[in-house]
Amino acid sequence: MASFIIVDDHPLLRLAVRNVLEKENHSVLAEASDGKDLLKLLLNSKADILILDIDMPGPDGIDIICDIRQAGIHIPIIVISGKNPSFYVPLSIRAGANGFISKKNSLDVLMSAVNAVISGYGYFPFPKNEIYNSSYSKTDAERLQSLSRRECEILHLLGSGKELISIARQLKISTKTVSTYKARLMQKLALKNHHHLLDFTRRNNIN
Repeated sequence: MASFIIVDDHPLLRLAVRNVLEKENHSVLAEASDGKDLLKLLLNSKADILILDIDMPGPDGIDIICDIRQAGIHIPIIVISGKNPSFYVPLSIRAGANGFISKKNSLDVLMSAVNAVISGYGYFPFPKNEIYNSSYSKTDAERLQSLSRRECEILHLLGSGKELISIARQLKISTKTVSTYKARLMQKLALKNHHHLLDFTRRNNIN
């Protein structure tokens, strides 16, 4: 049986995930509400799998996955999120995740993801023609697929209402570079102004 670490800022979700895992005789070694000290926890534990939310206080799940992989930690990571899969599935894959579960679905699929990663497979059950939620246009989803990881990161920050100078400080790049990325995003997403950009992120559940 496998051992797990669960990181999600919603206690009830962590409890639900724990119940599913323990029902299948797996064990939960630790839980956390954010990514603070997670690297240290992973290095000092013998957990087999990490289950990680994206939208949490502090660094988001995508940044945390990148930090884990850059630290040379190869633990399988299953992302669990209520965010738009057409945006976050490719982003999770690029960051180094091994699976993705939507919170909009039943947790019954959790064990399918667990069994897949235990067997050495990825679990991303979102064929391109199925990850387009009816509330998102196909055009939006296709455009999102064309973005690089850095462009996705900056789009998320812009959608959250952050100013260019604040984004530059957070990402440790120049304001000019952020401005260049923003201009590229406007072009790739066919947006005319900042108001349209904010509307795009709300419509696609990115901010």
